[in-house]
Amino acid sequence: MEYFSKTDIGRKREVNQDYVFATDQPIGNIPNLLIVADGMGGHKAGDFASKYTTESVVESLKQSTVSGPQAMFEEAISKANTEIIELAASDVNLEGMGTTLVVATVIEHTLYFANVGDSRLYVIGDEIKQLSKDHSLVEEMVRLGGINEDEAKHHPDKNIITRAIGAKLDVEIDFFEYRIVEGDIILMCTDGLSNMVEDEDVFRIIRGSRDLPEAVQGLIDQANLNGGKDNIGIVLAKPLSDEERSL
Repeated sequence: MEYFSKTDIGRKREVNQDYVFATDQPIGNIPNLLIVADGMGGHKAGDFASKYTTESVVESLKQSTVSGPQAMFEEAISKANTEIIELAASDVNLEGMGTTLVVATVIEHTLYFANVGDSRLYVIGDEIKQLSKDHSLVEEMVRLGGINEDEAKHHPDKNIITRAIGAKLDVEIDFFEYRIVEGDIILMCTDGLSNMVEDEDVFRIIRGSRDLPEAVQGLIDQANLNGGKDNIGIVLAKPLSDEERSL
């Protein structure tokens, strides 16, 4: 798997609360691992939450004895959620902290991923497809028919999320499987990208770039050019073809 990840503080924030992780090496029984987290809380609590949650998930996956990506992800995410709640309760400086989370792996030709919050996972093939579902107030309004997708993009309550790591003990985790075809590129990102750059521009930048690092930097540059109102966290990954895997 080819991959590249990066965060950027953006143009308006004083602290970078986004955290990303990517590796093509095995983590326990997971053959590769991609993570994006967008922390929330006080001045230091948000960046602590995203980093700690990511590291906790990685450590749990290393030690996991359950089988299958869904069970492994759910176990690791639930454990991290409990730890974040306990830490927030024990330290007034961490009170109220939380984070979004997207965790993914590719096994053979299948993408497996879990998410909590409004950070996103897309697959870019002949078009751009958002596979994750935002856990946000505005997305609930769209589902219930109160507003349409265009209205949701610019709604004043867009940043209110309905699920997060650290919000409650019985965290609700969405899990997805998706069949990858050759040439697909996986994009995982925080809302510092998805709120600032339209999907068609994301597609254009990724498909128009020479390689993944250029694409990631192009996305960050565009988000900042459009205002850079939030931190920007991005993971791009391109699974190897059968021919490349056999070399």
